Amino acid sequence: MAKTRQQKEETVAELTDLFKRMKSAVFTQVNGYTMEDANNLRSLSKAADMKVFVAKKTLLNLAAKEANVEGLAPRDLEGSILTMVGMSDEVAPAKTMAKFLKDREKMSLVGGVLEGKFIDATMVKSLAKLPSKQELLGKLVGTLNAPVSGFVNVLAGNLRGLVTVLNAVKDKKTA
Repeated sequence: MAKTRQQKEETVAELTDLFKRMKSAVFTQVNGYTMEDANNLRSLSKAADMKVFVAKKTLLNLAAKEANVEGLAPRDLEGSILTMVGMSDEVAPAKTMAKFLKDREKMSLVGGVLEGKFIDATMVKSLAKLPSKQELLGKLVGTLNAPVSGFVNVLAGNLRGLVTVLNAVKDKKTA
């Protein structure tokens, strides 16, 4: 059943709000997309604070214009388009979609949005290879902690040396 004008306007308003609040988005061509795929993708996306939807290209186009997304022309993208929008992490949608598409030959990445600008499929694939925000924060903490750990080890080494010398003196006096 066809949507009424009011329903389309509501959809555009929702999409515009999503595009304004998102960190990044990924667009995928969905040939051979099954209900099982949809359920799997929904469960993956809920766990990572992402939204997944399929919308008409004209509605995506209107929402992108209203949200001031630069360079996005959904009509230029091939086939039916599935959109995954990340609300909290810039890399999560690209990583999740790349992982999801590994064993699905009929579906393919066609582009994405990062920092309010359209990026092509090769950029999305490159983005998917980056470590996640949590991994980067963990590496940063480890890097910041390394000099402190080294300093503590140096001080502990001096104390170990002192204890060894004192033990040797004690052993010499008792012998």
